[in-house]
Amino acid sequence: MPYRITPFVNQEIYHIYNRGSEKRVIFYDKRNYKRFLKTLRYYQLSGPKPKLSHFFKYQRFNLNQAPKIIEVLGYCLMPNHFHLLLKQIKDGGITETLTKLSLSYTKFFNTKYNRVGPLFQGGFKAVHIETDEQLIHVSRYIHLNPIVALLIRNIEQFEFSSYLEYIGEKEGICSTKEILNLFSSKEAYKEFVLDQIEYGQSLEKIKHQILEEI
Repeated sequence: MPYRITPFVNQEIYHIYNRGSEKRVIFYDKRNYKRFLKTLRYYQLSGPKPKLSHFFKYQRFNLNQAPKIIEVLGYCLMPNHFHLLLKQIKDGGITETLTKLSLSYTKFFNTKYNRVGPLFQGGFKAVHIETDEQLIHVSRYIHLNPIVALLIRNIEQFEFSSYLEYIGEKEGICSTKEILNLFSSKEAYKEFVLDQIEYGQSLEKIKHQILEEI
């Protein structure tokens, strides 16, 4: 991980993202996606906890009562990259979580697919979220990724983003209150996200047309 000149600040929110080295696929199947999310869930916790291998095997650890070094406010895992919306709770929490997550998932991936070397393209990127307006727009951008990229037609078909947690269709790893409190209801948030689908898809189609022409 490269050294950050500006440290992460406690109680502040950041959009974290990275992609596979040389734009390679980093999630081949559902088990890969689930492994990444479970590992993220594990490393957001502080204090004593079982070994990661025991956590995966038995999952008896009460995550709801464990102290955290970060809070996950949103996520979307795409075939060759990921987006996370994270709030830092304790000093160094984001860097610690992302470092351990990247190393652990790379070790798992390389072992499973008989490869060596870095999996991700350098260190993760981070954008500080400075306003509530920026927060809700970044949240929408993250949740629209799979449908804008034309992976699916219905946003509710995609399992590996936090969108379904936000509209109340499943439980997961996210703390959704901070963003949902900026809306009158979960339905209002859903409408806010869906409002930009057609616009986002049109931009993606134009981008593909330009790339094909080149």
